[in-house]
Amino acid sequence: MTEPALAEILLEKPPHPFWTVLRQLGIEQAVGVLPRYHADWRESAGEQPWDLMPLTLYRDQVAEAGLRLAAIEDNPPMDKLRLGLPGREEELEAVLRLIRSMGTLGIPVWCYNWMPVLGWMRTRMAAPTRGGALVSSWDAALLADAPLTYAGFVPDEQLWEALAWFLERVCPVAEEAGVTLALHPDDPPLSPIRGIARIMSRVESFERLVDLNDSPANRITLCQGNFALMTDDLPATIRRLGERIAFAHFRDVRGTPERFEETFHDDGPTDMLACMRAYREIGFRGVLRSDHVPTIAGDSAAVAGYSHQARLHAIGYMAGLREAVARA
Repeated sequence: MTEPALAEILLEKPPHPFWTVLRQLGIEQAVGVLPRYHADWRESAGEQPWDLMPLTLYRDQVAEAGLRLAAIEDNPPMDKLRLGLPGREEELEAVLRLIRSMGTLGIPVWCYNWMPVLGWMRTRMAAPTRGGALVSSWDAALLADAPLTYAGFVPDEQLWEALAWFLERVCPVAEEAGVTLALHPDDPPLSPIRGIARIMSRVESFERLVDLNDSPANRITLCQGNFALMTDDLPATIRRLGERIAFAHFRDVRGTPERFEETFHDDGPTDMLACMRAYREIGFRGVLRSDHVPTIAGDSAAVAGYSHQARLHAIGYMAGLREAVARA
C-alpha cells in the first residue's frame, strides 16, 4: 500500500532556518504560498506573484533548501469569480496564469477555496488549551448581530453557479498543465455567515463538487479540522471520498460548527491513527501537512496557528502515526 507523504507549509520569507529544520526531520516536500514578498518580481513591468518568473525564483529557493514544492496553497484575487460578478473574466485570467506557471514548474496541486468576502474566520486567536498553550477558537453567537457585508445576501445557488462557470473554464487548462485543483472546505463549515452562503460546509457538497465537473483535475482538499465538524466518522469519510482527495490537512478541533476550538494534534476527539490508516487504505498519493497548531511557551505566533515549535511536535506525531500504520 502507498504510504502518505508528509509535507509542511512554508510561510517564512526565504531563506529561513525553519526550512533547514524540516529537512533535518525528514520532510522532503513543501506546500508553498505565492511569493508576494519578492523584490525580484517587480523587475519586469506587470509581473505578479502568480506569473512564471516570480514562481520560478520561489521554486528555486525552495529547492536550494532541499525541498520540493508539492502544492501551492494561495490564490490571486478571486471574489468576483466566487460571486459571479462583472470583472470575473480578469480574475479568471490571473488564475489561468497561475495554473500554467505551476504546470511549467512541475508543481502538481493547487489548493483553493470558495469562501467569498469573509474567508477563513475565528472569533478568538488566543484561547487557552492544554498547559496554557494558545489556540484559535470560533463562537458564532458573537456574530449574531453582525451586519451584512458589501455583498449583501448571497444565496447558495449563486455560489454553485459561479463555481460551475469557473470549473468549466479552468479544468481544461489544468488538465493540459498537469495541475490538480483541490478545493478546501469552508472554515468554519457553517452557512450562512453574515448573509453569505458557505456552500462547501457539508460532506455531500464535495460529492456535488466532483459531479459538477467530471474532469480528473477537479478534486478535494480534505482538511480534517473542517470535515471533523461535518461528520461523526472522519475515517469513514476519508474512505467515502477516496481517490477524489488530492491534498490533506492533518489537524483536529473540539466542538461543533457553531462553537469550537483548535487542539494539539494528540489532544482532540478524532481518532487520528484511524485517519492515517484510512489514507493508506485508499492509496492516497497526495501530501499531508500538519496545519493549525497551538502557540506554546517560548514560541512566536507571528502567523497564528503556525508556531514553529508546535509544528515540530505535529510533524513528529504524524510521522509516528504513519509508521504505526505501516507496521501494523
